Amino acid sequence: MQAVSSTKSQWSDRTLPVREEFWFPGRWLGGVSLMAGPLLFLTGILLRLPFRFFFPYQLAAFDQHPVLMTMSYNCFWAGNILLWPAVLTITQKIGRSKPLWAAWGGAFVLFGLFARTFHAGADHLAFQLVRIEGVDRATKTIAASYGAFHIVSALSATIMIGWILLAIGAYLSGTFGLLRAVGLGLMSALMLGILKGSSITSVVAATGLCLAMLPLGIHVLLAPPRPGLRSVFTTIAIGTVLLVLLFVSGRLG
Repeated sequence: MQAVSSTKSQWSDRTLPVREEFWFPGRWLGGVSLMAGPLLFLTGILLRLPFRFFFPYQLAAFDQHPVLMTMSYNCFWAGNILLWPAVLTITQKIGRSKPLWAAWGGAFVLFGLFARTFHAGADHLAFQLVRIEGVDRATKTIAASYGAFHIVSALSATIMIGWILLAIGAYLSGTFGLLRAVGLGLMSALMLGILKGSSITSVVAATGLCLAMLPLGIHVLLAPPRPGLRSVFTTIAIGTVLLVLLFVSGRLG
């Protein structure tokens, strides 16, 4: 009995490795998306800021500056896609003390991100019409089809309301201070729709998003238990190879 007791004592005195509690999307995807998503979003907005806001001017800008506008819209779309892990990471933190704010705010924002992704497909098609048919015919086609019914239009209001709910939840839960919560809420002012250009309001909204999310991304990546250098380099290497493979496979169709 003494031997068994001594063995138990030895095991209890050992310092066992601390396992990080599982949560989705996790440290890596959550932390990186909190940093990369807003920066790509803001980059896309800034690149098309010199051009006027509404769709005829966006199509004309693509006709005259195809590389710049392609970069702008692709950065914007990539940032929008990367926001879903960032939003889930924020809702996970808000939900610890304010679950209703987290659930409603997170759900509404995610539904809105789906709407932006739908619009991204229409934007891409419109630019291909410019490339194939010319800017005049593309503009007439888009003008004739603008406002056509699609179920995604029902989600337009969700993202505007969702950012406000998420910002209030972030402040009430202590996830964000007042300034960063206001920055998150400013995203509700970002216009939603097909071939929307940039404005000062767009820049302010995206800058507020960076102010809110970037510090949290750093905190998530550096929070204990901190990964070792080997784990960091392994994750970066695997992630890089995976991204290259996904890009190549996507280009192959």
